[in-house]
Amino acid sequence: MKKILKTMSLCLALAFFSLAPISACGKRETEPEDLSIPAHPAETPDNPQEETIEEEPQTPETEVKPQTSEEKSQTPETTKPQTSEEKPQTPETGTKPQTSEEKPQKPATETKPQTPKEEPQTPAAAKTARYLRVLTNGLNLRTGAGTGYASLGQAQKDEFLALSGRTGNWYETRYRGRTAYVSADARYTEMTELPAADKRTEAVIEEGLKLLGTPYVYGAVRFHDGRGNRLAGFTDSKFDCSSLMQYIFYKGAGIELDVTTRTQIKQGKKVGEAELSRGDLLFFTNDSRRDNTGLERVGHVALYLGGNYILHTASDYAKIEQISAKRKGYFLEARSMF
Repeated sequence: MKKILKTMSLCLALAFFSLAPISACGKRETEPEDLSIPAHPAETPDNPQEETIEEEPQTPETEVKPQTSEEKSQTPETTKPQTSEEKPQTPETGTKPQTSEEKPQKPATETKPQTPKEEPQTPAAAKTARYLRVLTNGLNLRTGAGTGYASLGQAQKDEFLALSGRTGNWYETRYRGRTAYVSADARYTEMTELPAADKRTEAVIEEGLKLLGTPYVYGAVRFHDGRGNRLAGFTDSKFDCSSLMQYIFYKGAGIELDVTTRTQIKQGKKVGEAELSRGDLLFFTNDSRRDNTGLERVGHVALYLGGNYILHTASDYAKIEQISAKRKGYFLEARSMF
């Protein structure tokens, strides 16, 4: 009996284990086409319909499951090429190309093109005034360009004359309010220059150049009374030092100087001797006043041109000459009227 039971249990066991492969094989035989599907080798071939559904790539994209199969091919195409396209776009829309464009724009908006506007002003201040230096005593100033013309007067050695032009071998200048000519021979004259000043100062000097050679007359009638009121009896054919300065400052710059050196020295602003500029008025004492005190010491005034040269009139006629050592010892102070 026991043997019968063992035999039956063995049969049942064999039957049980034999049924599992049979059912599995049955499935394999009924669905052989599924094995030919190019599924991933790591995935189970038992459920071929679920192979297209891959939730893992969908979870980061949060898109619809049926689109995931297309997104597999699109994700490398959309993301990667877009990033590659965005990289060239970033320099186009970013600040780097704008900075490169702004760099050429900066010089356009900078003040460098304005510095040339200040540069023409710098050479304007560096312009020079041209003169003729007389190299001999008794040089004739004639009415025409030639020795056959009449002499208007004579200039002495080291005096400066105005230079207006040249005609052949003759320089054109001005003398006593009219055009005159002197020889351009290197034995008699030479051209020279002094640094020029502003237009207003040069206008005053120009009025003085017209009057070179005009006779000196002490106490000559002034052009005005110190307040712009014209005085009767005035003539531009004679001047003393203070009346000459009054006339050229009024005619050239509209500045009203007083009637004597002792009142003119109180006008304008004081300038140190080491800071003299073209157009300053220089005040001196003289032989008859040097022992006086205060304003009574003031006895002469001249217009400073630079280079130790002054335009003035004293005892003979209006001229441009260097400040002599004696006159320099009589110097009192300088005043600027501008």
